[in-house]
Amino acid sequence: MNRNIRFHQKPQSLRKISLLSLRNALKQIAARHNLKIKSLEYVFLTDEELLKMNQDYLQHNTYTDIITFDLSDNTHQLEGEIYISWERVKDNAKKYNTTETQEMLRVLFHGLLHLCGLKDKSKTDAHKMRLAEEECIALYHQITTTP
Repeated sequence: MNRNIRFHQKPQSLRKISLLSLRNALKQIAARHNLKIKSLEYVFLTDEELLKMNQDYLQHNTYTDIITFDLSDNTHQLEGEIYISWERVKDNAKKYNTTETQEMLRVLFHGLLHLCGLKDKSKTDAHKMRLAEEECIALYHQITTTP
């Protein structure tokens, strides 16, 4: 079993996702960026818990769906913690007219892409991030359906 990619406090919206396929996709995405995953922790929280982290660590007083902490000390190995509000994911799925599963996949990959160096603050970077997220989701579905 892959112990270097872990999921804590799994929400219901993660139940429809194959964790084996997800781990394989995450590793392939990292490899495409010439990186290897040493340790990746996904922690699922409530809106209020993630808001508190956003305030305490980033001095942002806003709700968010994800906070990513890069703990890497090696340029070729990824170590990170990714905190996700399952409540934001659920609300954003409704807002963007998609399924909770698709939105959860988008956010899961979004965190890894940040660790791989992608940004999303400018309009151009946000567009590149969205395209990369879509490629990641397509890869996940390809892995899931490959016998």
